[in-house]
Amino acid sequence: MNKQKTDLKNLTLPALEQFLQGQGKERFRALQVFKWLYQQDAHGFEEMTNISKALRKELDETAFISNLEPEAVEQGSDGTRKYLFPLADGTSVESVLIPIEGRNTLCISSQVGCAMACEFCLTGSFKLTRNLTTAEIVNQIMAVRRDLIRNPPALTLDIPVTGDDEEDDDQPESPAAIRNIVLMGMGEPLHNLDNVIPAIQIMIDGNGLQLSNRRVTVSTCGLVPEMGRLGREIPNVNLAVSLNATTDELRDRIMPVNRSYPLRELLKACKEFPLPGRRKVTFEYVMLGGVNDTLDDAKRLLKLISDIPNKVNLIPFNEHEGCGFKAPTRAAIDAFHKYLIDRHVTVITRDSRGGDISAACGQLKGKLEKKSVA
Repeated sequence: MNKQKTDLKNLTLPALEQFLQGQGKERFRALQVFKWLYQQDAHGFEEMTNISKALRKELDETAFISNLEPEAVEQGSDGTRKYLFPLADGTSVESVLIPIEGRNTLCISSQVGCAMACEFCLTGSFKLTRNLTTAEIVNQIMAVRRDLIRNPPALTLDIPVTGDDEEDDDQPESPAAIRNIVLMGMGEPLHNLDNVIPAIQIMIDGNGLQLSNRRVTVSTCGLVPEMGRLGREIPNVNLAVSLNATTDELRDRIMPVNRSYPLRELLKACKEFPLPGRRKVTFEYVMLGGVNDTLDDAKRLLKLISDIPNKVNLIPFNEHEGCGFKAPTRAAIDAFHKYLIDRHVTVITRDSRGGDISAACGQLKGKLEKKSVA
């Protein structure tokens, strides 16, 4: 691809207006092009039939429209789909589609690899290669939408993942619709805010991907200054915080970010995050067998989050090769869940999804890389 050309999917609508105005074009042309990109999924300028041939030719000389197509798709017996997307530089990222009660949640990536080095995370073992561009983030959504249109899901389960399910309406949706976006795939989204923020702006733009801001959730391991920036620039998205430990001693060990932003600072930032209305911070808690899954941990967790509007996602650890952590026992999961429920905490114990495919972050990528080396 000619490096001098601009990938239009890196541009929000205001940025696209500036780009075209810089070429002497009327502002309304940007809206026409933007709708073609995101509502018509145009792959080329020749498809934009309400735009003059002269402008299409000019655009072809100065810009291009990027797209992603999956290199591999695995579908589990529970309806979960795992996508591996090759990128232009030879790297790759993953996305996971999770059908729930007839509504599709898509988990997307924000980086190739990750710099956070959480001990239990497979993606962290790849280390950080680079940030994804805005276009590469939104193109994951568009590629999965395309796949859903071609191959509508046949199976859904009734186990929530994240988001404000209490605010759900009962309007029927197309099986190809993606209702919820969660930035919980490969990478730390807040480590790439320069690209994540424009991507979210495209997602929630009424002329773009047309997603409700209350259906977009951004996850973080605890980058406190970046939480403040996210709240200032896009205050209406949902926040999910990967907590995973209830003491600084343990969190320092399994999540190095805690050495820079310990629990006191992280929880203060959660309390100050500008969530509207009845929305809550989602605390993700990966349960590691024999490490953080006791009733003492549950008691400390309750104390830590009690003054923050909260809900808790308990995530039993998904064992993977090369990691010394173990999954918790069913008894430990149930006891932890019951302790919180009995104290009126909204708790979801997330079932392991896609267990018969490579559904955990990094598993499909790692599997295919092993095959190519063998």
